[in-house]
Amino acid sequence: MPERSRWRTALAALQNRWRGVLLSLVGVVAIVWLALTGQLGLYIHPRYFEFTIVMAVIAGMAVVAAFAVVPGAEPDHDHDHVHGHAHDDHVGDPGIQDARGGGSGTRAVWAVLSVVVVAATAVALLVIPPATLTSATVAQRDLNASAAVAEEAPELVGTDTAGFTVKDWASLLRQGAGEEYFAGKTADITGFVTPDADDPENVFYIARFVVTCCAVDAQPVGVPVYLPGWQHDYAIDSWVSATGGFGPNPSGTSAQAIVFEPAELTAVDQPAEPYVY
Repeated sequence: MPERSRWRTALAALQNRWRGVLLSLVGVVAIVWLALTGQLGLYIHPRYFEFTIVMAVIAGMAVVAAFAVVPGAEPDHDHDHVHGHAHDDHVGDPGIQDARGGGSGTRAVWAVLSVVVVAATAVALLVIPPATLTSATVAQRDLNASAAVAEEAPELVGTDTAGFTVKDWASLLRQGAGEEYFAGKTADITGFVTPDADDPENVFYIARFVVTCCAVDAQPVGVPVYLPGWQHDYAIDSWVSATGGFGPNPSGTSAQAIVFEPAELTAVDQPAEPYVY
């Protein structure tokens, strides 16, 4: 095959694969960028950081190699040869010309759609800042319904509460630890604000998401706080830090028997690690 034809075939093969190559590279770059900026934890558990980064680098190398290696050109040459004869046999046939025109239009539409998909993916992964899960996700997943939360509760009873997280206190509350257990105990917790579904006017949760593998399986946990009119001072999804004790819930409609009674409640910035593990 002439060298020029070989290069044309190579260029055509590369053009046919550019969409997959770019989408793959966008994904690889996004993973590496999240790792370098310390934001990979917004999507996966820290135990998988090293594995994910190594696999992303390997994937990037494989994509570059796949882009560089062009399949053999002989089959395409034979196809072009046959197609050339077919073209000669139908020169001047209006039906064939119309079909070809339609094919070119379809290819153009697909090309435009491909560009849109690649651009949208790049913007979503590389331009829009990553964000944590919010109350919108809490509404889709039952708060404090995780089996893991309940399973850990027995192990917490009798241990030092000084280092307890929102997850630990939520575990004890879900287990049904009575007022006698919480009497005299104080907690220092940080989380985002999400309303209680039963009494949103008076009760909200200081909540976090527990990540076992990645954000897809994240489960919300939270500690109920009784504070009538809380909406005036704290917006939903804003982060707060609180210190206080526990007591019976004064709400007549909330399903929570015990609530957190903050002695101090302060708005704070979202922590660098918003999830708990």
